[in-house]
Amino acid sequence: MWRVRHPSPSNQPGPPFDALAARRLRAALGMGPEHVAHGMRVSYGLPYVTPDLVIAWERGITSPSSTELTALAGVLWCAPGELIARPRTLREHRMARGVAPEDVAREVGVDVRSYLRMEESGDWHGNERQSVALADVLRLSLPDFVAVTGREQRLAELLRSAASTRWQGYVRPVMKIAPLERGILEEVLQELHEDYQGHMTATLSWGGGSSDSSDSGRAFLDDIVDNFWSAVRKRTG
Repeated sequence: MWRVRHPSPSNQPGPPFDALAARRLRAALGMGPEHVAHGMRVSYGLPYVTPDLVIAWERGITSPSSTELTALAGVLWCAPGELIARPRTLREHRMARGVAPEDVAREVGVDVRSYLRMEESGDWHGNERQSVALADVLRLSLPDFVAVTGREQRLAELLRSAASTRWQGYVRPVMKIAPLERGILEEVLQELHEDYQGHMTATLSWGGGSSDSSDSGRAFLDDIVDNFWSAVRKRTG
């Protein structure tokens, strides 16, 4: 029977945990769950950590808190980011980089309380200079920057309109959110437009009817942001 301790109220919930990476790193070091638990108890002052809890983390039954993840990374001789699944939020990216909120706030040029409010709400209010500083300190890719600053939904709206109407009218609005080279952005928007039209007409040519083509086109639009970044990566490496 599993006896899994939940994080104490003083610990913030941890970022998305990569259970497979934790298990792989432990095995590579030739350690058993009991060794990991012992190291976390003795070296990091977490007396409640047991081999059963370590196994529960590795099986995805529960996830370590922020404090526990930092200690686990220390025992496994890795960076905390190696134990984190793909970050999605601003806080998760900061945790993955092992950067304190005070350090991010200082680099960005805001007080730490204001930064933490933006981190908790997921609503970024920084100006252009502060946005560049944020991307630099957290080493954010452009897709990640758009996501963590709350602009992904607006990007999706613009891309759906560009794909389904005249894409030329959306170059500048999209560029404000995703500052890419204009020539690359024009190629990508044109490709999305042509792909969408292809989904809408493909089944008609085979007598499949408008319902099938409509479903295909709707699925394409549902994944429009991923399709957009995939097309960008093809052109930028």
